[in-house]
Amino acid sequence: MDKKHIFITGGTSGIGLSLAEAYLKEGHHVGICGRDLSKIPEYMKDQYPFMHAYELDITDRNKVNEIIINFSKGRLDLVIANAGIASFKGNEIPDFDNVFGVINTNVLGVMSTIEASLKVMLPNHHGHIVVMSSVAGEIGLPRVGQYSASKAAVTKYCEALAIDLKKYNITISTILPGFIDTPLTKVNTHYMPFLMSSEKATRLIKKSIDNKKIRYVFPLRMKCLVYVLSIMPRGMYRQLMRLVTPTLA
Repeated sequence: MDKKHIFITGGTSGIGLSLAEAYLKEGHHVGICGRDLSKIPEYMKDQYPFMHAYELDITDRNKVNEIIINFSKGRLDLVIANAGIASFKGNEIPDFDNVFGVINTNVLGVMSTIEASLKVMLPNHHGHIVVMSSVAGEIGLPRVGQYSASKAAVTKYCEALAIDLKKYNITISTILPGFIDTPLTKVNTHYMPFLMSSEKATRLIKKSIDNKKIRYVFPLRMKCLVYVLSIMPRGMYRQLMRLVTPTLA
């Protein structure tokens, strides 16, 4: 099997780390990055010689470009833009420090990752970029509007890029999961319908990536629920959200 060069942002914990290990087990060269490399289990550092770990704040555009390009050494088969932060401030009045932090990481961080990836992929006429979005981007969730906005932005951006870059043999995929049991969601105090284990989510995500699905929304029940909410008359949607918002706080 041909060894691929794969880079995963936000790869030091959660789904990113699980995906990294799955690809490492297959013998691929995998680069991962995160703000805190101490999160990486010690056994992985010893067991996988093809793993390359980088300390990186994804909002640092120049550093993102430098690290991804240096890792690739001229070849980049797959990039998974997984780094992201959630909205922990569930207030009716926006906390704009949180708002700008979420947008900088979840939108501009993704765009910086795509920028660096294309610098390698375009000359090679080859590559696959996967962006981890969320079903939250399909609707405006009250009290976490910045999170919904960030995920909506990257979903629509990738939808456009999937069209623009097809002729260059570059695939752009967007993955929109529901609630997954990861360190990111463990801090949530609100109800999380259809919560899925990290192990199962990793298997489903990897399968969709291997099959180069352009858009993948899961689990099915959450996909159906969000679809209904997205096509609901907006006045009805707002009224419904006012009724359930106390459970979101």
